[in-house]
Amino acid sequence: MNRYVIRRLLQMIPVVIGTVILLYLAMYVLPGDPVQALVGERATSEEFRNAVIEKYGLNDPLPVRIGRYLNNLVHFDFGESSVTRQPVWEIIKEKVPVSFRLAIAGSFFLVVLGLSTGMISAVKKYSMADASVTLTAIILVSIPVFVLGVLLQIMALKTQGTLGLPITGLTTWKHYILPGFVVASVSMAYVARLQRTTLLETLETDYVRTARAKGLRERRVIFNHAWRNSIIPVVTYLGVDIGTLIGGAILTETVFNIPGLGRQLAASIQAKDNQVVLGISIFVVFVYLIANLIVDLLYAVIDPRIRYE
Repeated sequence: MNRYVIRRLLQMIPVVIGTVILLYLAMYVLPGDPVQALVGERATSEEFRNAVIEKYGLNDPLPVRIGRYLNNLVHFDFGESSVTRQPVWEIIKEKVPVSFRLAIAGSFFLVVLGLSTGMISAVKKYSMADASVTLTAIILVSIPVFVLGVLLQIMALKTQGTLGLPITGLTTWKHYILPGFVVASVSMAYVARLQRTTLLETLETDYVRTARAKGLRERRVIFNHAWRNSIIPVVTYLGVDIGTLIGGAILTETVFNIPGLGRQLAASIQAKDNQVVLGISIFVVFVYLIANLIVDLLYAVIDPRIRYE
């Protein structure tokens, strides 16, 4: 197991390097003057522009600039914001806890509601419960995230006296209910459908029929035999999706006025603050890679037959 983890971590290095190069090239070809973004309104003379170009090495060949950026990343130097002059790594460290708490709230809805409704839909197939889960999943997938967020805010305002759910910010645990549900809404629908499909397939296998023939209770057959063997595809999806939640949900954080990575990324794109956009994008990629590694390790926990050489 330890050798497998080390090997996977080493495999991340070329992935991160390739991703950084692609993202840097994408920032390079975007329209706009990077020098103007750095100097802003202070570009009062050509001498000042030349000094900024010399300081940041903007006149160096592109491969040299990419190499310098990669070298800086090793020391957690993501550059600095051209708008606030704040180090990008400091911005990320400031915003990550907010997005992380939102991701935990979203993960709660994703795991609890997604898995439970999927199981109910599979066990009660072709029933009213199954039809209700399917209809709800279609609705959640069809409604854009920002529209669902606004609709829930309107409903919360109209029921303020009974439910008392806040519609902006993240202060108390109640603040996490609406944005947590919204950020996980589409994923909940996919998880519910995926759990239903995999569990139905598992319930038709020979070892499940054998367990029933032995007289085991249906609940034990489902939880001890069928569900555990049907969860691996769902865990794969959950790992990648939770990585997305931690990386930041742009629309959800914007609608609910949450100062996390997603909202910061949206603001930086609008302000053409390329260093912040690049830094946050690289951080999100790293979160994806770690989430995938954790998922692979969970396979052995879920199914003891899986071993890593």
